[in-house]
Amino acid sequence: MLDWVRGGDSVLVHSIDRLARDLRDLQTIIQTLNDKDVSITFRSENLTFSASSDDAFAKLQLQMMGAFAEFERNIIRKRQAEGIAKAKAREAYNGRPKAVDDAKVKELKATGMGATAIDKQLGICRATVYKSLNG
Repeated sequence: MLDWVRGGDSVLVHSIDRLARDLRDLQTIIQTLNDKDVSITFRSENLTFSASSDDAFAKLQLQMMGAFAEFERNIIRKRQAEGIAKAKAREAYNGRPKAVDDAKVKELKATGMGATAIDKQLGICRATVYKSLNG
């Protein structure tokens, strides 16, 4: 988006946390857009930033909300990592179950079927057949 916007454009964003991962990125993106004479509006926070406006209160509000959004993301990541660690400790986190029966693929290959015929019969892609045969 940053490469395609032109002067006079207006960017609409649902929420501050949808635009950037952290406060520094958020400020950089807004400054980049404003330098190109592009305005940016955050719908849920009802904030608009443009090169022509210099609203100190809006900037303060943006920085506070951006900091809270970054904090919230960090808390979520930490809780997610803790949950995964606990699941791994009780051996409940094994990843996604295998969708392909390797034995069935090898059995069909042993009967002389080619990879394309196997993938059509099992409803998988050919790359998966090769992966199954080599793994």
